[in-house]
Amino acid sequence: MSEEAQHEASKQSAPLAAEPTAAQAATVTHTDASTAVSQTHLPQMTASSVPTADGGKWCCEVCTYENFPLSRKCTMCRASRAGDEPPRPQDGARALPPPAAPAPLEPARVTSPGAEGVTERLKPLRISSPPAASASNVLKWPCPTCTYENWPKSLKCAMCGAPAPPVPRPAGASEVTSGSNSVCELEAGGRRTKRRNNPDLLWLQACLGVVEGCGRPVEAYLAAGGDPARALTPAEVARLNRASAFDAGYTLVHLAIRFQRQDILATLLARISGGGPGLKRSPSYIAPDLAAAIRRHMAGCIRHKKGNFPARYINEFTTFSLPAEIEELPAAIQEQLFSELLDREAQQTLEAEPPLINWSLELTVRLGSRLYALWNRSAGDCLLDAVSQAAYGVFDRLGALRAALGDTLAHAARAFYPRWSAWERLDAALLHYAPEDTQLRAEWARLLHAAATPGAPLHQLHVFALAHVMRRPIIVYGVNIVNSFRGEALGYARFQGIYLPLLWDVEFCSKSPLCLGYTRGHFSALVPMEPYSHTHTYICREQQAESSEITFLPLTDADGKLLPVHFLTCDEVGPAEGMEAAESVVRRWLAVCVTRGGLLAARQTLHARPLLVAQMLEEWLNHYRRLAQQTRGPFPPRLQATEFSSDPDTDDE
Repeated sequence: MSEEAQHEASKQSAPLAAEPTAAQAATVTHTDASTAVSQTHLPQMTASSVPTADGGKWCCEVCTYENFPLSRKCTMCRASRAGDEPPRPQDGARALPPPAAPAPLEPARVTSPGAEGVTERLKPLRISSPPAASASNVLKWPCPTCTYENWPKSLKCAMCGAPAPPVPRPAGASEVTSGSNSVCELEAGGRRTKRRNNPDLLWLQACLGVVEGCGRPVEAYLAAGGDPARALTPAEVARLNRASAFDAGYTLVHLAIRFQRQDILATLLARISGGGPGLKRSPSYIAPDLAAAIRRHMAGCIRHKKGNFPARYINEFTTFSLPAEIEELPAAIQEQLFSELLDREAQQTLEAEPPLINWSLELTVRLGSRLYALWNRSAGDCLLDAVSQAAYGVFDRLGALRAALGDTLAHAARAFYPRWSAWERLDAALLHYAPEDTQLRAEWARLLHAAATPGAPLHQLHVFALAHVMRRPIIVYGVNIVNSFRGEALGYARFQGIYLPLLWDVEFCSKSPLCLGYTRGHFSALVPMEPYSHTHTYICREQQAESSEITFLPLTDADGKLLPVHFLTCDEVGPAEGMEAAESVVRRWLAVCVTRGGLLAARQTLHARPLLVAQMLEEWLNHYRRLAQQTRGPFPPRLQATEFSSDPDTDDE
C-alpha cells in the first residue's frame, strides 16, 4: 500500500480511536496539563523515526512503550512524542535553550491489561518537581560534648546545652572574640536553657564574670550549688576563646587573684570556709518586709555627736537572741532549723581544739549561755552584717553601719589617729621595729578609704570604731592563724580580743557587750538562746529592766588567760602592772562577774525585744511550726514548760 493510502486510512480510523472513556479523558487532560511545562526539556525527534504499532498506538523511542494516539507524551517515561514541536515563545518572551536529554529509562514490564490500566491512571498524577531539601538531606552539626546532631541554625545543643562549634572562617578573617560579646551570647543561651539550670553554662558565665568584674554570675553559680573549687578544662578554655585570660586548671579563686577582683575573691573565700552548702533561711528571709522596717528603724536611730568627738552613734541598746520556742519543735525540725540558720563550719572551727567558744561547761550547761554562730552573707561587709545581726537580727543591707563607720573615722580622726598610731607603734616594738610617720599616714589613709568603700576588707581599727558607733563593748572570739582552704597557713590574725569604746564617757555607754566570731576572713554573729521563762511580748522601755535576762560571756581563753584588750595606751597599761591593769580597765567598761568555778565572765543583758524584731521571729517560727504540723498531724500536742526544767522531777510535776 502506498503512503497516501495509509494516510487516508488513518483519517478514517481517527474518530473511533478518539472516543476514550470518562476516566481516560480526565487522565489525558491531567497529562496534558502536567506535561506542558516539561515538554520543552526533551529532545526533538522527527516523524520518520517513530515506529507505529498496530491499533494506532505510537511506540516511545526512549522506552518502547506503546501509547494511545492522543497521548503527546509517553505514559511511562514522560518523553515527548516524536514529531511534536515545543510551543513557540510569545512575542517579547525569551526562548530558553533546550537542556541536555535525560538518561534513557528501562522499559516497564506490563504483564496484564489490568496492570497496564492501573499504570495509565496513576502515572499521570505523579507530577515531576525539582528535588526539595528534606530533613535527611540537611547537613546537621554534631555536638562535641554529647555527639547529638543539631539543626544548622541551633546555637546550642538541644540535648546538653553546649554551644555550637565555631564556624570555620576564611583565611585572613579575624578570630578575636571580645569578652563582653561572649557574655551576651552566654546570657542569650542561658535564657533558652533556664529551665534546665545548666551548671556548665553557669560555670562559664561565672568565669567570664570574674574577668569582666561582674559578681552576679558568680553569685548565681554559687547559689545553684556550684563548686567554687572547680577548675577549667582545655575544652572549656577553647570554648571561652580568650587565651590571654583563661588557662586550664584555673579556678574562680585563681581568676579573681589574677585580675585583682577583691570583692569576688572575698565572696569565694567566704563560701569555701564559711556558710557551707545547703539552703540558708534566716529570719530576715522569711519576713523581708519586717526586716526592711527593722533596717529603716536602725538607720533612724543613728545620731551625730557634736563637740570635740564628732562621731556617729546609735541611741538605743538591743541584743538579739534566739527564741526559746525553738525547743518546742520536734527534733527533726530543730535540726533543719539550725542547719538553715547557723554557720556550721564556723561553729566547728570556733569549737575545735583549742576551743574558742563553749569550752566551759559551767557557762554552757549550768548557766545556759551557749553561743550560736549565725550564718552571714559573704559580700565583703560581713563585719557590719555580723554587728547588725548581733544587735537587731538582720543584715546591714542599707549600709547604715558602713556609712556611720566611715563618717566616724573621717570626722573624729583627731581622736582616733593618736590612739591607733600608739597601738601600732607598740605592736611594732614587740617585733623590734619602729615605723615611720609617713608609713603610718599612708596606712591611715588606706584604712579611711576602706571604711567608706562598700565591700572593702576591714581592720581591727574598724571594730574599734564600731564599738563607738554601737556605744558598747564588742568581744571577738577568733582564730589566731588564718589557713587557706587547703589547710596552708596564710598569716596571723589579730582580731580576737575585747574592743572598748574608750573615747566615750563610761556613763554614755552600755556595759552589755556584743559578741562576734572570726574564722578565716569571715565574721559571724555569736548569739545566745534566751531562757525559756523569758517573756516574748513587747514591753516599753520603763519595764525593760524588770524583764531582762542575763547570759555570760567568758573574758578569758580556755587556759585562763585574759583576752587581749585592743588600743590601750601605755598610760593605761603600765609595764609593771601588766594583766592587772588591763583587767581593771575591763572591769570599768564591762559588767564583770566571777562564777563559782572562778571564771571571769561578762554579763550580757537580754532586754525585751523591740516589736518589729518580735514579729519577725514569730513569722520565722511559724514557718517551722507548719512543717512540724505536716509531719505529725493537724493537732500536735503542746509541750509543757515543766519538760524544760533543769531541776529534778518531783511528784507534783
